[in-house]
This record gives sequence, structure tokens and C-alpha cells, in this order.
Amino acid sequence: MPRTPAERMLAVERIYLEPGVREWARGREVLERYADAELVEVPSHQDIPGLYGNAGQVDDWVRNKRGVLVLGEKRSLQARPNGRSADFIAPSTSNGCAMACSYCYVPRRKGYANPITVFVNIERILGYLERHAARQGPKPEPNQCDPHDWVYDLGENGDCSVDALVSDNVRDLVDLFARTPGAKGSFATKFVNRDLLDWDPRGGTRVRFSLMPREMSRRLDLRTSPIGERIAAIDDFVAAGYEVHLNFSPVVLHEGWYDEWRDLLREIADTVSPAARAQLACEIIMLTHNEGLHEVNLGWHPRGEELLWRPDLQEPKRSHSGQVNVRYRARWKRRWLDQLLELVATELPGCRVRYAF
Repeated sequence: MPRTPAERMLAVERIYLEPGVREWARGREVLERYADAELVEVPSHQDIPGLYGNAGQVDDWVRNKRGVLVLGEKRSLQARPNGRSADFIAPSTSNGCAMACSYCYVPRRKGYANPITVFVNIERILGYLERHAARQGPKPEPNQCDPHDWVYDLGENGDCSVDALVSDNVRDLVDLFARTPGAKGSFATKFVNRDLLDWDPRGGTRVRFSLMPREMSRRLDLRTSPIGERIAAIDDFVAAGYEVHLNFSPVVLHEGWYDEWRDLLREIADTVSPAARAQLACEIIMLTHNEGLHEVNLGWHPRGEELLWRPDLQEPKRSHSGQVNVRYRARWKRRWLDQLLELVATELPGCRVRYAF
């Protein structure tokens, strides 16, 4: 019998948990959901010997993502100013992911495995967000994030559509922003979770479907929903009361990239309804890679590195956090980005570009 997308994504066999997890209702709910899983108590969700920073785990990259879950508490609650895709980065209710996109930046920080970590103190996170949004008052003027609402990014280090398979944290967030005037939640996703269509977002949550050309996605977007399925879901999510935007991210350059992106944009234009087109906006983000991640990827998915690691096109650049990454050479990047912006304007007229980098 064919398995559901949820069953293909997750089959939790082991749960690492902090000592206080059972004191929270959400922690008890998740443990009951995976009652047959092996439980391993750890002092901290950030320090699990043998899981994080263990080079031997590269051989079990996907197995860990599918079979391991971590439960802990989010202790530092802070809404960080952003100003790019959102006004604020909300305190996360999770990090890590069950998908395996080979360009993902999270493994650069967490080592050789980054399965989902769920934070069980959801009541504290919701309370903090509600108070923070109330303190902002009405948005004084439009900006690139939103013309009316303060926007909070909800899934900086994970994918909320997949997180919703594990716990009700994401539904609690959608409910919060449905009832909070002047504020909007936002998350990017590569997984079509149709359970979200039964919720009642009332326009308070922006879902950003991440898209790239089909062949590129087949090689780099491992364990994700197919590109055609993501495009087909746009109308359904708009009809369900979500605001739907697009992430063209990451833009990976190679010979023939322009024609591939043109075909993708035409497919979107031919598929989405006028109602979806009327509210559509997008972000464009060029690939950022990292030498350490490149070395890790060579151990489990070297075929993807043929596209991601292009020293002939890339140069080192230090990030705001002090990490040395590689990005496309500045003298060429602007030209390529301008070409893609022109493509969007031509093939998807009316789609507002909110952010391009």
C-alpha cells in the first residue's frame, strides 16, 4: 500500500529529550504520538553527543532526518529585527528539518545531522509574540515586508509545513496571527501539507512556496514535494485564507539557467488563478554556499555539488556572523540578478518583487 507523504517523511524511532519536556503539555502530546520510539534523555537539545558534529553521521544523513526527533525548551525569546522578508524573526518553535536540501545552511551550524527539534514550551513563545505584536501598534508606513502588517518570520531554521506533522505548534501560531490585528506570520516551505487547508488563517499567515526549475529541484531539493505539486497548491492555499507568495530560492547558476527559469515562470503564469495572481509577490535569493558544507555534501550527495560548488563563478565572502561563505562573484551577480528580474516582469507581470539578493 502506498505510504502517505507524512509517512514517507517521518518514521520516528528515537527521541532525544531534555529533562523538563514532560512538564509541558506539548511535550507529553508529542511523546504520546510517538509512543513506540526509544527515549534518550540529554542535558540540552543543543548538545547531543554522537548526533551533532559527528563526521560519522554523514553516512546516516537521511536516516537521521527521518527517524530522529529532538524535544527541548526554547529559553531565549527574542523577536530580532529583519527588514528583508519580514519585519522580525520570531523566536523559533523548532529548528532542523526532515527534508534534505543539499544547499541548506543549517548543517553549517549544527554539524552532520539536523533532524527536527521541537520546542515544547509553546505557551511561552505564543505569549511573548502576542505581547511583542501589541507593543508595536499600527504600522506607521508601508515597507517591502508588507504595506499594512508587521510580519514575523516563523520558520527561520526549519520548515513549518513539515513541523506541523509532528506537533500542533504551527497550528497554534496560525491561530495566533488569525486573531492578532496588525501582525502577520510568514514561513517558507518546500512541502505541501494539505492538512493546513483545514485551518482558519483569516489572512494572518503568509505561506511562501519555494520554487526553482524542475531539473534543478530534482537534484538539490531532496525529500521535498515536487515543483509541480507546489505550484498546483497555490490556488488551494489562497482559497483557504492564506496569503501566498513565492520564494525563488536559491537561484543556482549554470549553463542554461535562463531558459529553465523562463519555463518555470511560464508554468506558474499558466497555472495560478487570477485571484492568486492578484496577491502574488516573490523573493529572489541567489545561492550562498560554504566550503565546510561542500565537504560534508561530498560524503552523501556529491552529484548535487556539481551544481553548487562552482569556484569558476564564486568567490569567498564573510557573512554578518563572521562565517566565510562563497557567493557568486559580485561583478557578475548583479547582471544575472537583473536578467532574472526582467524575466519575472515579462513572464509573471504583476508579481511584485519584495526582496532580491
